Parts: sequence; structure tokens; C-alpha cells
Amino acid sequence: MARTSGIGYAWAISAGLNAALAAVSAKLFSSLLLKYGLVIFFNVTMWGCYVNSLKALPSLLATVTNFATNFLMSGLAGFFLFEEPLPSRWFAGALLIVLGVLILSKSTIDRKEGSDLKTD
Repeated sequence: MARTSGIGYAWAISAGLNAALAAVSAKLFSSLLLKYGLVIFFNVTMWGCYVNSLKALPSLLATVTNFATNFLMSGLAGFFLFEEPLPSRWFAGALLIVLGVLILSKSTIDRKEGSDLKTD
């Protein structure tokens, strides 16, 4: 099970990265053909990765991991590529999102281990 969830997290993180790349490519390129082509490519890739993450993780974990990765990468890309400011509230929110993902992950693992111990 641990190997499956590790792969699931990798798929969910990959989905979040592709979603962030879609947003960045929409802002970064001026050529409409290139811009729309990349947005479509990254979104299709994101959905493929997200579906694979749903096969290996509970839907809640796949969704929040995808969202957290997208949020963090989009914010950091905005800061580094577009010189957008990141106020302290952004970092506080990012920290809370990461903590929430960790808590959800831990509670799901504990629940699965507890259910494995039950014998009927």
C-alpha cells in the first residue's frame, strides 16, 4: 500500500505542477497559438496525472495535494518570473495548506492501518 500511495502522491504533485505550468504559459507567451497550445497541453497532461492519482489515493488526498502543489508553484512562479509580491499572508496560507495536507495524509494512513487490524 505504501508504494501505491507514494506513486499516487507523485501523480498528484505532477498534476499540480502541470496546472501551474498552464497558468504560467498563459501569462508568459505573447503568441496566441503558442499560448493556447501550451495551456491545452498542460491541462490535458494535468487531468491525466490527476486521474492516475485518484486511482492510487483517496479522492480527498489527491485533490488537496494537487491544489496545494498548484497553489505553491503558481505563487512561486509569480514571484520569480513576474516579480509579483508575496505578502506574509501568502506564506501563512501556504504553511496552513501544507499542514492540512500532512494532517489529512496522516489521518488517512492511520485509519487504513486501523481498519487492517480488524478481523471479522
